[in-house]
Amino acid sequence: MAQVTSVSQLSDVKPTDWAFQALQSLVERYGCIVGYPDKTYRGNRALTRYEFAAGLNACMDRINELIAAGTADLVKKEDLLAVQKLQEEFAAELATLRGRVGALEARTATLEKQQFSTTTKLSGEVLFSLAAAYGAYPGPRRNAAPFNTARTGLGAAADTTPGRDAQVVFNDRVRLKLLTSFSGKDLLITGLQAYNFGGGAGSLASRLGSLSGTLGYGDGVFGTASNVRLAYEPQFGTTNPSTLGNAPGANNSVGLYKLLYIFPVASTLTAFVGTGAEVDDAFPTIVPFYGDAQEGISRFGQMNPILRISGGTSGIGLAAAGGLIWNVSNAIDIRALYGSVNANLPSNLGFPGTPLGAGVFGGSYVAAAQLTLKPFKTLDVALNYAHSYHQINILGLGESAVAIGAIPNVAATTSVKLDSFGLTAAYRLTPKISLTGFFFYSMVDAASGADAGTDLLSYMGGIHFKDVLSSGSTAGILFGQPPSRVNTSGLASRLPTLENAKPYHLEVYYKYRLSDNISITPGLFVVFNPEGFSGNPTVFVPVIRTTFSF
Repeated sequence: MAQVTSVSQLSDVKPTDWAFQALQSLVERYGCIVGYPDKTYRGNRALTRYEFAAGLNACMDRINELIAAGTADLVKKEDLLAVQKLQEEFAAELATLRGRVGALEARTATLEKQQFSTTTKLSGEVLFSLAAAYGAYPGPRRNAAPFNTARTGLGAAADTTPGRDAQVVFNDRVRLKLLTSFSGKDLLITGLQAYNFGGGAGSLASRLGSLSGTLGYGDGVFGTASNVRLAYEPQFGTTNPSTLGNAPGANNSVGLYKLLYIFPVASTLTAFVGTGAEVDDAFPTIVPFYGDAQEGISRFGQMNPILRISGGTSGIGLAAAGGLIWNVSNAIDIRALYGSVNANLPSNLGFPGTPLGAGVFGGSYVAAAQLTLKPFKTLDVALNYAHSYHQINILGLGESAVAIGAIPNVAATTSVKLDSFGLTAAYRLTPKISLTGFFFYSMVDAASGADAGTDLLSYMGGIHFKDVLSSGSTAGILFGQPPSRVNTSGLASRLPTLENAKPYHLEVYYKYRLSDNISITPGLFVVFNPEGFSGNPTVFVPVIRTTFSF
């Protein structure tokens, strides 16, 4: 509300209005009428007795000020009598109003003394998960294989021991975010996390600490790169792949997983930079299944794999990144970034010391761009391109075992370069029903040594529902193909690759919103031909996820 000194300042009050003179007297004689910020009075709106009491109180305070200032001659006797009568009639409302104001002032004083910060807001999320997995690798037989076979270049590490169905596991993840603004237009994001998910480099026991590793479908290094991945599991388990040390937050320790600063450069241009970032911090995912604590239950269904390339969504803030966001218009948005997963390391020791490289511009990196279009209010489209270089033979996706030993029949230490393309769309049939899907294609070539390469393809389609059975509850059904090989070239094609089928993913989930701060999500995803082998049993992963947000 804004104080006015002349009734002419109220744009919706005209001299022909029946109450014009009364308003003019209250505004210009006593100054006890305020208008809305848009300079309107809105005289036709209904008024409660409490609102009238508030206005009456303002006029009484103003009259007292005039009398105290020695300008009592400006106050008419009949006005004083009218105010006195109104004061008597609205005595109860005025008393209640004063009580409310007093209580509000007391609460404000308490908050000012106890507030965490004048510039920082704290938000948090606690996730509990019950999950199991059935359909383990049966051991060597026709058209059945784990990932870590001789075709990957991990030859001596190949292990064809049968896997096991996973027991029901109870996991947690806790995240706290500090959102700080110094100017009201910028934002510093500081994130802390702790989790007890397993998997990771090291011993066999470490690799078997994940659902995928237990089933026998995880990669031979971390045991986590697989078609069988929960949405909220960290990509590399308990390991930081840049140093092969512990990941931030692993084993329910507390670690820094996000540190990112976003600030305006011009009216339509925003920059961001940070040492702990994820690609989805900067690029819109478009897919309505996105939200690892609130929506889809699998890693595959969350977003287009092109956003995950090169460890872009590791879950541990692996990459240091910087970039720009250009809001061309309400319908066009262009974003670009450069990221390095080894920016904090000064010396490149190679494998296994610093397997991904060292320095901001040395070793592994990704340069990516996204064009987001909104041609209609009901349609969102994203076009992506990413160029990556990896010091070792990996993709950094975390969605398929082929992400480790990406080019078959060459050494694990072979450096690779990738050119990846993505298309994502979401169409809202109604405000509560959306169709969505993505397409991903990546060309991977050896950057050193032998002439070898491979291409990968992935796609997904699904339908998303809002307000299912209750307000705020959502549901999703999706089907697609996780990233898998479509061809090989050079040395990679001299020996036949062993995959004889395409993996397929089917998922259904329902998020029930218990309250504004609590949701429960039961769901199931099924993987056919896990890791691309028709002899591997179909995998079933039932999940119950509970999320507390504050």
